[in-house]
Amino acid sequence: MIDNLLVGSLILLILSILATVYRLVKGPSALDRIQALDCLGINLIAGVAIFSVLLRNTGFFEVILLIGILSFIGTIAFARYIERGVVIERKQSD
Repeated sequence: MIDNLLVGSLILLILSILATVYRLVKGPSALDRIQALDCLGINLIAGVAIFSVLLRNTGFFEVILLIGILSFIGTIAFARYIERGVVIERKQSD
């Protein structure tokens, strides 16, 4: 019974990921694309967590942590790029 619920939730999560990818590609502004990228990271974390429960394996916890860290860094980098025009500021030496 619980396996059917987990598979159903994975299917709904895949539909959510597809809608997020559409917003990521079609987004009217860069801010919408950044928000969609952050949402995609959250959906991927949820998908890996559900898949881990479905397989009854704790080996995917590191993958969840890695996706979370990369999603956070990506969101911060894009936000800095929109705010300042560059991600890493370098000093000009003459």
